[in-house]
Amino acid sequence: MTARPEITRRDLRTEPEEIMDAVRSDQSFTVTRDGHLIGELTPLRRRRCFVPRGEFAAMSRTAPDTSLDAFRTDQDTTAEQGSFLPARR
Repeated sequence: MTARPEITRRDLRTEPEEIMDAVRSDQSFTVTRDGHLIGELTPLRRRRCFVPRGEFAAMSRTAPDTSLDAFRTDQDTTAEQGSFLPARR
């Protein structure tokens, strides 16, 4: 685990643009106040919406075989148990 640079609450107040740019560039920080650690500032992990064709093909080649009958049985069992989604109000 790599050490994260420390920034103070004052740094957040006086240099917000620079700090946010660094976070956007995948930099993490440990935040301190009066010399005490109070939190971490880390970038959000972005989900990929698109998987390139070559990557999908490579994953597919190494994926385990799936039994269509077992898959259907799992779906039927789940459907019989009812919906797991909360009711909309």
